[in-house]
Amino acid sequence: MNIAVLAARDSWYFRDLQRAAGARCELTAISYKSLASHVQGATLGVSAGDARLSELDGVLVRSMPPGSLEQVVFRMDALGRLEASGVRVVNSARAIEAAVDKYLATAKLQAAGMLVPPTIVCQTAADGLAACETLGGDVVVKPLFGGEGRGITRVSDAAIARRVFMSLEQIGAVLYIQKFIPHDGVDWRLLVVGDEVLGMKRVNPDDWRTNISLGARPAPLEVTVELSQLARRAAEAVGATVAGVDLLPARDGRLYAIEVNAVPGWKALGEVTGVDVAERVLRLVGGGKP
Repeated sequence: MNIAVLAARDSWYFRDLQRAAGARCELTAISYKSLASHVQGATLGVSAGDARLSELDGVLVRSMPPGSLEQVVFRMDALGRLEASGVRVVNSARAIEAAVDKYLATAKLQAAGMLVPPTIVCQTAADGLAACETLGGDVVVKPLFGGEGRGITRVSDAAIARRVFMSLEQIGAVLYIQKFIPHDGVDWRLLVVGDEVLGMKRVNPDDWRTNISLGARPAPLEVTVELSQLARRAAEAVGATVAGVDLLPARDGRLYAIEVNAVPGWKALGEVTGVDVAERVLRLVGGGKP
């Protein structure tokens, strides 16, 4: 098999995929900036440098770098055209677009019947202050796009909230505001790879944020039938076949769906579970071929 991976060649994830691939398939690291499309007559091709992606067995999306609106739209369009031509793209452009947009992902999770934190999304500082009051005065403000806990702020003071919201309004940001859910510094990361669901706890006794990148440590988690069903439902809500689903057990006993990541990491999870996640992902991209 020949598979293109949208990732930096020197990234840990590309190296792990190469290890898992061995001699069974050829992996090529490509960058988003190298994507190009040629439309002529009855044909449409998508390429990345010398690689003709339309002729490959699959494309694995392993990164989502920032870019201008035009760049992001074209990149998603190109991946969509690849998928339409019959190339297996994991995850699809539609899934990536849904998962990377926190508002859209939250709406889709709610529509799928999952419990999400009370959320208000608005565009002005005045509306943000009103939202903060409506949500009880203790809120989490998140960038609409982004992951690994970057840019997330907890606000429980009205004066600080005003400064935060005014600063965000000045740069043209959307205010994504969620009620803070009291918890014990632990959340659950479930990784969906096709029909398989793996899981771990992320424990951070020193910070309310439970991202591994922010100092949380991984711990084993028993993935019950109920958790597997919730994880699959969340992945299906955004249309992803590989997804990191974050669930937050609150102190009141309720379980909240916080986020779905369509470009999930697996380094810590692989260490905790002992599962070769890269091998599972490659098998999925290859359509189940061993």
